[in-house]
Formats: sequence, C-alpha cells, structure tokens
Amino acid sequence: MESIQIAPPASQTILSLDAPSQLNPLLDRIAELAPDTDREGEFPENAFNELADAGLLAITLPGHDLDFTQGRTARLLHLLKRIGSANLAVGRVYEGHINAHYLVHLYATPAQQAMWYADASQHHRLFSVWNTQAEDGIRIDKVNGSYRLTGAKTFCSGANWVQRPLITGHLQAESKNGWQMAIVPTERVGEIRQDERFWQPLGMRASASFKLDFTGVEVAESDLLGQPGDYLRQPYFSGGAIRFAAVQLGGAEAIFQATRSFLMAMNRTDDLLQQTRLAEMAYLIESGNQWLQSAGDKTDQWLAQGTDWATIVGYANMTRTAIEEICLRVMPLAERCVGARGLLRPNPFERLHRDLTLYLRQPAPDATLVDIGKYVLTNPQQADELWS
Repeated sequence: MESIQIAPPASQTILSLDAPSQLNPLLDRIAELAPDTDREGEFPENAFNELADAGLLAITLPGHDLDFTQGRTARLLHLLKRIGSANLAVGRVYEGHINAHYLVHLYATPAQQAMWYADASQHHRLFSVWNTQAEDGIRIDKVNGSYRLTGAKTFCSGANWVQRPLITGHLQAESKNGWQMAIVPTERVGEIRQDERFWQPLGMRASASFKLDFTGVEVAESDLLGQPGDYLRQPYFSGGAIRFAAVQLGGAEAIFQATRSFLMAMNRTDDLLQQTRLAEMAYLIESGNQWLQSAGDKTDQWLAQGTDWATIVGYANMTRTAIEEICLRVMPLAERCVGARGLLRPNPFERLHRDLTLYLRQPAPDATLVDIGKYVLTNPQQADELWS
C-alpha cells in the first residue's frame, strides 16, 4: 500500500502529547465545560472544537504523534484515559472517532484513506462507529449503481454532530453479500431522521446517543469500507475493547481526583479511615494504568509478530474485565469518603458516578469472562507462559 502523509492546515498549531503544559490546560477546559452539557439533547460541541483545534481529531493519522502504523497503542490508551477523565461523554465520542479511523487504517483503499484522513485533518469532521441495532436494523441494497439503506441504528453517540458515521448493515448484492461497513457523508445524503426520545439515560447524557433512521439514504461504492465480514474480523473486533476500557478508567480517575480535592477542602486528610480508602483507590487506579500499558505494548508486539488472534483477544478481554472491576470498587469507596454532602451539586460526584455507571455497561460482559476461561483452559502453556 502506498504511503500517505497528512499535513495539518497551515494555520493549525498541533498540540504535543509530550508537553503537559499544552495538554493539561486543554483537559482542564474540557472538564470545566462538562456540567454545562449534562442534559438530554445536549452535546459537548465546544469540547470537540477544542480537540479539533489542538489536532487531536487527526492524532492517529499517518505522520502524526499516534500514527497507527508506528505501534503506539499504549500512548493512545493513555490519551483516551485522560480525555475520559476530563469528561466521560467526550471520551466516549472521541473513542468512537478513533475506532472509525482504525477501521479506515485497516480496510480502506489508498484513495479512501486520503479522502477520509483529509476530512479529519483539514475539515475537522467527526467520525464514529454505529453498529448497534434492534429489530429494525440496517439493510443495504444495490439500486441502479448506488447503495440504498433501510432501517435504523441505536446508541448513535454523537448523533447529528457526527459528520462521518461508520455504520454497518446486511448487504445484499450480486457480487457480495454480508455484514458491510459504510461511511456516510452526511452533507451529501438525504435526511437522516433522529429520535431523541430513545436517549433518556441515567448518565452520559451529553453523548447524545440517539436512534437514527437511515431509510432512504443512498451511498456510493466509494463510501463502502472493506468487504463484507471485515468489521467482525478478529482480533480487531474484540481487541478494540482496550480503548473503551481506557476511557472508563479515566472516569474512575476523575472520581479519585475529585475525592482527594473534596477531602482537602474539608480539612479531613488526617482521618485514618479516609487515608485507607484513598490508599485503596490509589492502588486500584495504578493497577488500571498497568493494565493499559501492558495491553498496549502487548497488542503492538503481538500484531507485529502475527500472534494468534485468540491470544490478543484474551488479553483484551482480561484488560476490559479488570478495569470494569476497578471502577466498580472505586465508586463506593469515593461515596464513603465524601458522604451525602459530597454528592450534592455543584460537586462533580453525582454526574461522574452516573456517567461511569452507564458507561460500564458494555456488551456481553459474561460472555467475555467465559471466553477468557475457554482460552486459559484450552492452551497447554504454563501459567507464566500464557501471555509471554
């Protein structure tokens, strides 16, 4: 495949991930904006304008800091965690943007890559991946040389703020048949009907995860990504769980930091019970950091070596499961630290807990555990060799 280099617009200043003096103020601004959009129907548009201006919508493209071809997954996971810590709703939508770009990296033709990379780097267009559907899910039919969509997607995070949604549906055509990806150029297609009533959640209100009806929308051959079945190809399908796990850990880290700040403001740092709770929270958060670092490093190493996909997915499943458990342990510890007073607005705990509680509900957690068990029981290696 030919090499593609994407240059930023001449007027854009790219933030350096190695410069805390640049990244930290950006994340602080995103965190400060979070309460303003904590309502159904709202979206953190200002936060994404900040991310775009800093070059973070293009951060994984060729030639940029986290170029997918350079094996920097651990650094990407750390960035996702930091953005999730600032605002989980922003982290969720941003993770979807990164997810879409990874699929483009894997399956797009060079011409498609050039087009879609320019969308992000030059036009600041937001991508996402919308795969979830109910009984009225997407069907893709070839009609007179184009592809007509019928049906709807649910949990469409970013809704009509996303200009390049990657959707999936069952394609039926003479030349190919199966579960097909397509990236919809929203400004060039017909109306995509939006049902905001679908999204009345406990938390993550600002992720605007509405139901969208694509019936009647037509896309071109050049809008189809990859071949039928590529979306579900392993280890990329299940292995991507480490990215949303990173955002989740960011939510737990935000709760930890808010707890520390609250206790300091209340002059309760000398209380031995508070110290023990904060100690437990601290080692839980740090263990999550170790999981992310290891998962990122091992994923890059194993993909480069062509390691069996089941090994990569097994480790991703363990990372996802461990971080969910970390988050579920951090939340009640924080509640005990701050008490009822700390759970009153404008303190951030109420929103942080709601957002993390909902975001932890990712698909098939029990099946994920079963898959880990199957892997370790069907591989003959000694315990210390399973992931070496």
